[in-house]
Formats: sequence, structure tokens, C-alpha cells
Amino acid sequence: MTSGNGKDNGMTDFLRRVFALVKKELLAVLKDPSSRFILFAPAVVYGLLYGYAATYDLNHIPYAVLDSSRSPLSAELLSRLDGTGVFRRVATVATPAEVRQVIDSQRALLVIQIGLRFEAELLAGEAAPIQLILDARNSTTANAAAAYVGAIVDAFNAEQRQRRGAPGPMINVESRAWYNPNLETRWNFMPALIATLSMLQTILLSALSVAREREQGTFDQLLVTPMSPTEILIGKALPPVMIGLIQSTLVLLVTRFWFQVPMAGSLLTLYIGLTVFTIAGVGIGLSISALAATMQQAMLYAFVLLMPMMLLSGLTTPVANMPKTLQLATLANPMRFGIDLARRVYLEGVGVGAIAADLVPLLAIVAITLPAAAWLFRNRLV
Repeated sequence: MTSGNGKDNGMTDFLRRVFALVKKELLAVLKDPSSRFILFAPAVVYGLLYGYAATYDLNHIPYAVLDSSRSPLSAELLSRLDGTGVFRRVATVATPAEVRQVIDSQRALLVIQIGLRFEAELLAGEAAPIQLILDARNSTTANAAAAYVGAIVDAFNAEQRQRRGAPGPMINVESRAWYNPNLETRWNFMPALIATLSMLQTILLSALSVAREREQGTFDQLLVTPMSPTEILIGKALPPVMIGLIQSTLVLLVTRFWFQVPMAGSLLTLYIGLTVFTIAGVGIGLSISALAATMQQAMLYAFVLLMPMMLLSGLTTPVANMPKTLQLATLANPMRFGIDLARRVYLEGVGVGAIAADLVPLLAIVAITLPAAAWLFRNRLV
């Protein structure tokens, strides 16, 4: 009996000690309100973001039309597209030059070109081709849009056969993909990764910069130096910018020479955009570093921020597919503009003027985050 009671008491003591240690650890993790928020809020936020943003479903396809036929049958076919609620006609063009303009400006995901003899060929029982010009910078959406058009054309053909009561040649869809002629997914992802992969490391490095100094106790030494907060900011910003550009260069070399994705644009234009993009990322990272008291906090803040930035960047799913509120949120995301400018310079060969729409928001982010980080440094130093 004594032996049995001793075993029971030993197990009770063991469980009591384990419970006390578990309680201590939970209190240490949960006593800080900011820690509680970081532990539980992201799960809800990420769940909502993935549910709304991470979708390949195309429910909004802007398209343009070059209809040389202007016939009742061509109008009937186009009305089928407009009646789906998915296709939205953004332009009716008259020349091939206008086709290039609506594709290059990303106003239209595709252009439908109908020939002059479209109706005459159908009525004569001949094959009537229509050309589908796709913006294939995002091969996933281009393939999906082409499949939607093909399904509508097939239904139109079936109805025409039923009307005539006999089989015969009908509409043939001839697809032509711009900027990615083989519709390879690699052509879509690799230029985008030139910007994306460097941003991940850049934010982490800059986020840990000042937090590491505080944790190691060397931050106090900055107090006795004659350096101003601006000088500290520049000294902390330049190394991550340099490392980020080196990483971008490595991904660029892999993209160009290993995967053989041809580059259409200028290296100078690309690096102008990448430099501004990287500085914007460093500004965000330094702001995080100035706020965080420890390296652990800095890493948590960075990871909490990086996942929605990746999701809302347009890397895998088009921004146009997202709800309007999330599309507005992407305007504060430097990754969205970095990916867009990298793809446009690499695949289209555009110049600095064409990527101004991406550079201006990035410069705005720089103008907000770097002064904010300097202000936080100043307040920390005082």
C-alpha cells in the first residue's frame, strides 16, 4: 500500500510541476496584448484574405473588339459574351495599332478580331476564323479567358447547326498570345520573382537591424556618437538595398540563362525600377525595426506583414479578380508595383516612362516610410 501511494504521489507531483510550467509559459506568451494580437488575429485575417484573394476564377474579363464584319452574326456572337456577366467590353477598336494600345496599357485582357467576310463565310458554309489576341503576361488568366471564349463559341456553333439542321463549317478560334507565345507559366513567374524574392530578404534584414542592436546592447553606443538619426537611417538602409539588388541580379541571371526566358527590355530601366522598389521595402523594414523592442518581435511583425503582401501582390492571382476593397489595399503594397514593373520591362521591353505608374506609388511609400523610421529613431535616441 505504501508503495502504491508513493507512486500516486509521484505522478501527482509530476503532473503538478508540468502544469505549473505550462501555466508559466502561457502567461509569458499571452500577458502582452500585442503578443495576443499577433498570435490569433493573423489566423482570421489570412483566412479571409485567402478566401477572397487567392482565387483563379475569372469573374471579370475586360476585352476589346476589332469587328471588321459589323454584321448581324458578329453582333450576335459578341452579345453572347456581353450577356455572360463575366466579359466586359472596354473598347471597340478600328486598327491593329489600337489593339496594341489596349493590350499594352492592360485595359483589356484579350482582343477579339473578326474578319471582314465573317458572316459571308458562315452563310456559305465555310470556316469563319476569329482571332483571339491574349495578354499572356499572366498565362493562367490568359488560358482561362481563352477557354471561356472557346466555350461560348462552341455553344454558338451548336446553335447555328441546329438552326440549319445540318452540320457544316463554323467559327474557328485562332489564339495568339502576346509576350508569352507558348503560354508558359515560367514566363509569368520568373520575371515577377526578380522583385519578389529580394523583397522578402530585404524586409527581414532591415527589420532585424535596429532590433538586433537593442537586444545585443550595442544600440546604446549610438547615443554617444555624433551621428544624427538621418545618418543612422542611411547607414542601416544601404546594406539591405545592396543585398536586395544582388539577390535580384541572381534571380535575373537564373531567369535569363538557365530557364532561357528572353528579356525584351533594358537593364538600366529594370534596375531603376528595382532600386526604387528595394528602397521602399527597406523603408517598411526599418519602420518595423524602429518599433520592435526585440528581434523576436521584429521577426513576428515582418512575417505577419509579408504574407498578406505576397497574397495581394498579383504574383499568382490577378489583382483584378480580388474584391474592390482588397484592390484598394494593394495600392499600399510595394510588391504589386514591383512585380508589375519587372514583368513589363522584362517581357514587354517598355521604358521608364511606361513604368511611371509603378514608380510613383513606390516613391510615395519611400517618402512615408523612411521619414517615419527616422522619426522613430529620433524618439528612441532621445
